[in-house]
Parts: sequence; structure tokens; C-alpha cells
Amino acid sequence: MSRLSRWLIIRVLLLLSCVLAGFAVQASSSGWQQAKHIKAELVSEYHTVTAGQQFALLLHFEPDPGWHTYWQNPGDSGLPTSISWQLPGGVQAGDMQWPTPEAFVIPPLVNYGFAGQTLLLTDITVPADYAADSLTISADVDWLVCEEICIPADASFELTLNVAGQPELAASQQPLFVKARQALPLDTGIVAEYAISGGAFSAVLDHALPQRPRAFFVAGTELVDHAAPQQIVEQDGKVLLQQAANTYFSSAPGLTEVVLVDADGQGYRVNMQLRQPQEDAPDTTEILVTGGTLSATSFWLILLMAAGGGLILNLMPCVFPVLSLKALSIAANSQQRQQQRRDALFYTAGVVLSFLALAGLLIALRAAGNAIGWGFQLQSPLLVGLLAYLLLALALSLSGLVQFGLGLMNAGGELTAKSGGKGSFFTGVLAVIVASPCTAPFMGTALGYAVTQSPQVALLVFAALGLGMALPFLLLAFVPALARLLPKPGAWMETLKQWLAWPLYLSAVWLVWVFGRQAGIDAMALLLVGMVALAAALWLWGRVQLGAGWFNRLAALALMVLALLLAWQVTAIAAPNNTDASPDTNAQHWQPWAPDTLSELRQQGKPVLVNMTADWCITCLVNERVAINTERSKAALNEYNVSYLKGDWTRRDSDITAYLQQYQRDGVPLYVLYWPGQPPQVLPQILTPDTLRQTFESLSQQ
Repeated sequence: MSRLSRWLIIRVLLLLSCVLAGFAVQASSSGWQQAKHIKAELVSEYHTVTAGQQFALLLHFEPDPGWHTYWQNPGDSGLPTSISWQLPGGVQAGDMQWPTPEAFVIPPLVNYGFAGQTLLLTDITVPADYAADSLTISADVDWLVCEEICIPADASFELTLNVAGQPELAASQQPLFVKARQALPLDTGIVAEYAISGGAFSAVLDHALPQRPRAFFVAGTELVDHAAPQQIVEQDGKVLLQQAANTYFSSAPGLTEVVLVDADGQGYRVNMQLRQPQEDAPDTTEILVTGGTLSATSFWLILLMAAGGGLILNLMPCVFPVLSLKALSIAANSQQRQQQRRDALFYTAGVVLSFLALAGLLIALRAAGNAIGWGFQLQSPLLVGLLAYLLLALALSLSGLVQFGLGLMNAGGELTAKSGGKGSFFTGVLAVIVASPCTAPFMGTALGYAVTQSPQVALLVFAALGLGMALPFLLLAFVPALARLLPKPGAWMETLKQWLAWPLYLSAVWLVWVFGRQAGIDAMALLLVGMVALAAALWLWGRVQLGAGWFNRLAALALMVLALLLAWQVTAIAAPNNTDASPDTNAQHWQPWAPDTLSELRQQGKPVLVNMTADWCITCLVNERVAINTERSKAALNEYNVSYLKGDWTRRDSDITAYLQQYQRDGVPLYVLYWPGQPPQVLPQILTPDTLRQTFESLSQQ
């Protein structure tokens, strides 16, 4: 063989060996796939594997600067990366191993994920009896990459590895796998207990970590309020963790994971199991209260929210007309400090005891298996009719037709202390009855919390609600500087009293309308006849008070009995399905809410607005008039192709009650917006004319 021939053979062999070496390196990676603002590849730790071996694969992301992907719990928005494996028979893939995440704060949201190079490990196990000489692994991957906007993407990867008697590492890929394993949180081996109690996620670790943690990440979704401050306290060799519970919390998983991060960025993984309540063991909430942490703060915050909601109730249109009675009473007694204070205390007692009575009834009915919520008493047509009677009677009294023992009864005559106390007490009772259709800001959260707690805690929350509602009158009675602002009694009070009758007349009209929606037009007409009979009875009784004879007294009594019989009779002819009827269903811009309808629309990927309302909810009606049923909002619904579902809770509906409880609410209104690719968003209880359009515009740009 000539020297030239040998030289050519050597060159060919060298070239072939380079090609084979390059193929071996390439076989350990699927190659890069480019998507918008990110590229990805699937990488193997080995280019040759053997039967019975376990080895690691790596999903390798390289996002553009400023862009990030998401952790297994993405936080307030986002989606975690998911992998669907296609493997030969017997080959198994383990769970994805998530690196220690970081928080991305985009007020008011907080998300969890990874910026820059991201390495997601998964272990693959080859069965001992695997006989093929190659192993082909396919994976379909979905991810979401975000900056100020979010872009969903997916890709399919395929990787073929050699199978031989001895495994061979892919040497060029080892730095990636070392870096991936360093990014994983250290497994502490600690199994701790957690609980959702007192409106907060709380956990106690019996072992201290090498360094004091500065933050923690809860892997279970919808357990914590991601934007809420975290409490981490080291006490007696234990670590106490706490963070406010998530708004959408519905149930706690039996097992979850928490990653704690120290000042150097090192993560520590702790497995958490749901704490089972024990009668003789202190609850986690009690432990954390002694440590001065969030649980005690959360409970007091709930009580403050309840008191604030009660205070705001005084301004709601369904309450203000009745409160005019108490305002007149305080003004009349402005020069009699002792009587003023006594009246304020009796009024407060009436309010607080009425709230406690409603709470007790609600708790008892729930314990008996009834799905009911705040305002449940006005789901009874009979009670609505009787309440319309009562407001009409009070309005006629203020107009001077007849005199009762409520409100300003001591302006023109003397009342005993006992009578004055009774008047104040029952004014408080009446105020609570007519307040129940309203859910003021802060009140919904407090009530939603109360009905998920023990009866003792629930009663405390309702008592705080009553104290908040009575607070203005207590301040006027017990703070001299405020009391001096009240005008002196005079002739103006009689005129004001007659003027204040008109809001009560309008409230009675509203209740008649609610009754008509519940019971039908025929029943409403009969109720109106009963109200005429009641007015005639009160007119005759007013004549009796002026000295008329026995005939007027007897006629008034007969008409009163007739009015009550008519109120009872109308419930027998109620049209139970009347609220679902519509004179022109084709012209509606909404559909009736139903669980199946909502589920079907969400599966179709459509944005959906859910409005939970009731005809007896004044706040609901105002919101619909000024913010939902306007031409501007209808145009926005149409422009963004949002399906609008309306749930009517005017009459009792257990499905709607269950839906409200999903969002920690116990009354209406509730507005929930479902936007594709985003978690459900609860809108404010008080809507503005631009709330819907602005929200749609914001979400459409993400």
C-alpha cells in the first residue's frame, strides 16, 4: 500500500470518528427549539444507558432578558410548565423536580417562577428487562413565558439514546446537570404539620434550619394570599410560619410542600401534612397567638372589617330610612344626656342581639344541612310582605296618621323610661331586619370568614358587625363634643319627621316589588289590597287615639285581621318560578347562571362574567343600573366577547349558596370574572361605570 493510500485511509477514519463523536454528543440533546422570547431543549445526562438504570433528563429554558417562566404554584397568575411523556413500554418518568423559585411582584399581584436560565429535572427509569438497543423518548411541553405580557407556547421534543451493557455519560452536558441539582432546594427530611385556621395558613417546624429563613413558598395553590406579608418566627427551637389564607381557598390538600429560602438564596424543602384537629391538643392558631404572629392579627382584622362593614351599613339605601327614626330620637333628647345615653344603649342592644339571633339561626340551619347565607330571611315572600306592612305603618306614623312607640314619640308628649328604652331597642331590631339585604364593603369578607369558623367565632364576628352599625349613635350619646353638634329640639323636628316618612314609603314600594318578583303579579296585587286595608286600619286607630268611639276601634281591628290574612293568603298563590321568566329573552344581554353553563363556557375558552344578585339586594340593583346594564358596559361585553351569566338568589337556591361559599362569601353581590389563561378574578362589591371595560382591557393585554 502506497504512502498516499495510507494517508487517505487515515484521513477518512479520522473524519468518520469525528462524525460519530459529534453524533454521540448530539444524541444527548434534542436540539434547540425557538419560541417567542424563549428557546428550549431536552437534554439527557447519558448518551448511552443500560437496562435497569435510572438517569435524569433536563428541560432547559433560555428566556430573553426580563422574561420568566413559572413554578409549580405560579402565584396570583400564570401557569406552571407541564410535560407529557411518550415512553416505550415499561419505561417510567418521575415527577418534575422544581428549582427554588423567586417572587415576581407586579402590584397588586405576586407570582412565583424563574428568570434567566431554567433547568427542570425529571428522572427516567428503564426496566431491567428492556431488550431494545435504543430508547426513544418523546415529550410534549407547554409553558408560559411572561414579562409585562404573557405568551403561551408549546413544543414537542424527541431524543434517542443508545442502550448497551455499560452506561456512558454525556460529558459535555455534565455542567448543566450539576447546576440543575444545585438549584434544587435541599431536602430537609422534615415532615411538619400545617393548618388553615383563623383566616391564615400556619405551620410549625420542630427543627431549626441551618440559617434563618427570610421567605417561604407554599406549593399548594389557593392556600395563601401571595401578596400578604409573611410571618417567620424562631421560638424554642421551632420555626413558626404564617401567611393570610387565599381569597379563593376552598379545601386543604392532605399533603403539600413548602420551600423556605435563607438570606443566601438557598432553598430548603419541607413536606407538610394537613393537621388533624385533636380535642386535647392546642390548635396551631393558639400556638401562633402566643408568639405574637399573624393569626391573632388576622382575627382582630376580621373583627375590624366586620365593625367597618356595620358602620358603612348605616349609609346603605336599605337602612338609612329606618335610621332616620333613631336620629330624630337622639335629636329630641339632646338636652337630656342621661336619657340619650340610655336610648343609645338600648338601640345598641337591639342591633347586637338581632345580629346574634340571625347568626344563631343561620348556624343552626347550616348545621341541619340547609345551604343558606346572609339575607336568607328575605328569601321568604311572607316575611317580605310583612316587612312591607311594617315600613308602611311606620311611614304613616311619621306622616301623623297614627302614633306608635318607636322613633320620635317623646317629641310631643311624655314617655316613661321603660317605653323609651323599648322604642330604641325595637328601632335597632328593625334596622337589622332591613339591613340584611345589603352587603357593605368589608362585610362580605368578614361574613364569609365567620360562617367557616366555629359557632363561638361566628357569633363574635356578628357581634362586631352590630357594634359597628350602632357606633355612630353610641358616639353621639357618650361624646359630649359630638352631641353638642346636634341641633336643639324645636318645631323643625315635626316637619323633618314628616319628610322622613317618604323614604319609608319608597322602601315599602321596593319591598312590594321584591315580593312581586318572588310571588308573581297576582300575589303582589293581593298584597297591595292588604296594604290598603292596613292603611285604613291605622287611620281608624288614629281616630281612636283622638277619642273616637268603639265602632272605629272594632273596624280597625277587623281591617288589621284582614290585612294579615291577605299577607298569609298570598304565599299560597306564589309563582315559584316567576323570577326565571323574562318577557323578552332574546333581548337579554345575559344568560341564567348554572354550574353546567359556566363549566361549558370555560371549557370553550371563553371569558365569562358571573353576577350573583338578588332583587332584595339594593347594592346589587344599583351596580346593575350604573355599571352593568349600561350601553357602555354592554358594548364592552360584546367587544371582548364576554359571556355574562346572572345568578338570581332572590329565592333560595342551594347551588348559588355553594358557589358563594367557593369564594368565601355568604351574601350578594358577588362578581367573578373568568379570563382564559388567568385565575378567577373577584371584582369589587361597589362597581363604577368603567369597572368592566377597564378590567377587560387590562386582561386582554396580558
